[in-house]
Amino acid sequence: MTGTQQQVNIGGTSVLGQNGMVVWLMGLSGAGKSTIARLLKQKLAEEGIFAISLDGDVMREGINKNLGFSDADRLENVRRVAEVANMLANNNVVAICSLITPLHEHQQMARETVNAPYFEVFVDCPIAVCEERDVKGLYQKARKNEIKGFTGISAPFKSPQHANLILHTAAEEPAESVALLYREIIQLIKP
Repeated sequence: MTGTQQQVNIGGTSVLGQNGMVVWLMGLSGAGKSTIARLLKQKLAEEGIFAISLDGDVMREGINKNLGFSDADRLENVRRVAEVANMLANNNVVAICSLITPLHEHQQMARETVNAPYFEVFVDCPIAVCEERDVKGLYQKARKNEIKGFTGISAPFKSPQHANLILHTAAEEPAESVALLYREIIQLIKP
């Protein structure tokens, strides 16, 4: 047991009054992962549950700043986020990860790195809807070949085979998706 865990756990009971876990949201750019993560974190906070969001875009501006988009770098991006999420979850924090996680190898890396309760969510949205939502114009640039290796256009996205939940964000409002997800995970968080 690490010093951090000793501070958070007293006799096996969480000072936070909750169990830690990792919620891993995966899907195409524009599918709604970050929105769902933000709203889920807000809902959990309203219920007195401490959660931290690990957003793929934000992580790439910080600890993953040195990574590109090669296959090896994408895998390392997932590994690093999974390691951080695992540390948080093992200290009774709910870690909400929102990363594209495009390949089965990446999805497996996340699952195998985390040794805490892990809940995999496929944020499923047709690429046409993702393109409509794209305020940064990334899909348009990718279609013009201005961005190489863009997931869904010039790089593959493999739908997860082991998702605990599939959210259909083209048909659901974000609040509906969050409500579905919350109902699935709350029993894992509340001791």
